[in-house]
Amino acid sequence: MDMMQKLAAELSLTVDQVEKTVALIDEGNTIPFISRYRKEVTGGLDDTVLRKLEERLRYLRSIEARKAEVIKLITEQEKMTPELEAQIMAANTITEVDDIYRPFRPHRKTRASVARERGLEPLAEALLAQQPSYDPVLEDYAATFVDEEKGVADAAAALQGAMDIIAEDISDSAEYRKKIRFLTFRNAMLQSKQAKEEDSVYAQYYDYSEPVHKVPGHRVLAINRGEKEEFLKVAIDMPAEIVLNYLFHEVVKEGNSPAKQYVEAAVTDSYERLIAPSVEREIRNDLFDTACDGAIVLFSDNLRHLLMQAPIKGKTVLGFDPGYAHGCKLAVVDKTGKVLDTAVIYPTQSAKRVEEAKMIMKRLITAHKVDVVAIGNGTASRESEKFVAELLKDMKVSTKYIIVSESGASVYSASKLAAEEFPEFDVMQRSAVSIARRLQDPLAELVKIDPKAIGVGQYQHDMKPARLDESLTGVVEDCVNSVGVDLNTASHSLLSYISGINATSAKNIVKYREENGEFKTRSEVLKVPRIGAKAYEQCAGFLRVPGSREVLDNTGVHPESYEAAHALLGLLGYTEEDVRAGKLNGIADKIRRDGAKALAEKLGIGEPTLLDIAAELEKPGRDLRDDFTPPELRADVLELTDLKPGMQLTGTVRNVIDFGAFVDIGVHQDGLVHISQLSDRFVKHPAEVVKVGDIVKVYVLSVDVQKKRIALSMKTPKGE
Repeated sequence: MDMMQKLAAELSLTVDQVEKTVALIDEGNTIPFISRYRKEVTGGLDDTVLRKLEERLRYLRSIEARKAEVIKLITEQEKMTPELEAQIMAANTITEVDDIYRPFRPHRKTRASVARERGLEPLAEALLAQQPSYDPVLEDYAATFVDEEKGVADAAAALQGAMDIIAEDISDSAEYRKKIRFLTFRNAMLQSKQAKEEDSVYAQYYDYSEPVHKVPGHRVLAINRGEKEEFLKVAIDMPAEIVLNYLFHEVVKEGNSPAKQYVEAAVTDSYERLIAPSVEREIRNDLFDTACDGAIVLFSDNLRHLLMQAPIKGKTVLGFDPGYAHGCKLAVVDKTGKVLDTAVIYPTQSAKRVEEAKMIMKRLITAHKVDVVAIGNGTASRESEKFVAELLKDMKVSTKYIIVSESGASVYSASKLAAEEFPEFDVMQRSAVSIARRLQDPLAELVKIDPKAIGVGQYQHDMKPARLDESLTGVVEDCVNSVGVDLNTASHSLLSYISGINATSAKNIVKYREENGEFKTRSEVLKVPRIGAKAYEQCAGFLRVPGSREVLDNTGVHPESYEAAHALLGLLGYTEEDVRAGKLNGIADKIRRDGAKALAEKLGIGEPTLLDIAAELEKPGRDLRDDFTPPELRADVLELTDLKPGMQLTGTVRNVIDFGAFVDIGVHQDGLVHISQLSDRFVKHPAEVVKVGDIVKVYVLSVDVQKKRIALSMKTPKGE
């Protein structure tokens, strides 16, 4: 099966789809561009499938490159045969290719290599032949290899060297290793034991054992971290007799050959000394890789939902970064995110300081007509929430408050980017601005932060950084491009995620805007240094210019389809002013009813492109996030001690993990809805039921005030 067929089979696509999509990727087109503007070519593949295809394509190509390298290396040794080359070409993974190459790779000095240097290979071959009898006697034959100059002192030493050669040859067999890896995976137990005489978060793993093939990814990552922090000793426990029985069957011949005892000893040594430790490392690496893949998929899904949360538009927000000794930093931002005012208050200190804090807060809220106070959920958050809630109640204003996750705010505020954006502010003031802005537009603000620091994954700091970065960057790119950006207001951080625009080009766009004023049209971006025809093709459809004289510049219609879009308006009897006035509502459905195929042929475009154009003409400048449920604003505070079992609450899903979901119910500590409490039906994974940002109804199961743990359920209590 060639690469295209393999990709098609793995992803349930046609070979034609795969070939055409790969051609687009190889031509330098980005995934967002292909997903949005080449639907006719790909058959409508979305960005998730396209990224998976691209990732698998890279991996399969890396296998092919490794095969070519191994064939070259073995050929240079003049040991290549047609059978061996066929075996290499049939391998499906890099591990299989490396197993085949193992006997041919340059070995470091080993017991077997020393034995070979001493000329003991013929003796090893004689032992492996396992003849019924030997003439002379086997031990006497071994004595003929005695050579004190070479270090072979006696027949026993010669036999040991021969067994070392047999042991290494068995260990180097690709066929044996593949089978032993399978047997170990199916029959071994992953075990962990306590390594320190002290309590820890890993206590549940102090005497733990589970079949390797059943261990869920989150437990693999937890155990690995416990081992890394030296709380656990971890091992793969495999019944040796299972593997030895297999190897004896393959290597040891029937009969009572004098050589049998030596071959059996060599087989046992090969497994215990060479194969078992190696296979254990490989399996633990495989467990880790699989766990990482699952965790990255989950993290990516959580990040996607977090970034795509509905923005709070048209609101003046007061960002409130809580703190104790250094006070709480405040920043008021207007409806566009511009900083209007900043302050520092100390609401957790003396009575005098509290009164001062109230006066400052009242002044800011009144002077700037603050609509929402966004409170970070970090240190002193609970005290700050209580302070804000009581203040708003006393003021008798319509201002509401909301707790905002401040994950990553400190990372951003201490970054070079934040220093460039707010050189006059200190680190804490920048955090307050970030907290306010991430409520107004989560996507625009969170793109400034390393996705790993946003806090919606599990064990993300234990994963392979490159693999995680690649996946999360892809998620951010897909989100930014699906929403689009205003060319005249977007930060360079936001622009850098647009298809075809890199960090340098993004900064050039902002610089051009500062020097020449607002962009009047999309095509004007071609005047920006480093933006050529190919980059413009990739980015144009994702850039918005609301004030452009060309109405399509404020839509997702690509410039290559402008002619078709204007022709469509003419055929339907509409003008550009009708588009601006929002008079085309429902035309996409009308086109479907009347027959999209014929109209698409008349316009010389594909059906998917036609329907996409129609959808954009219905709502120019639309933000698809506006259709999502907005976050809940609050007016009063709830204490942990207020919670009672059976109480019904409404909360926001903050994080989804393999064993459940954490829900913010307004008491500072998020409650856990265990996977078993997510639904009355069986749930294989929490992501089937909830996603980050969901507003859910929950019931309190239990509250541990001392440990600050809240157990919640989404199951409807019996009797309701």
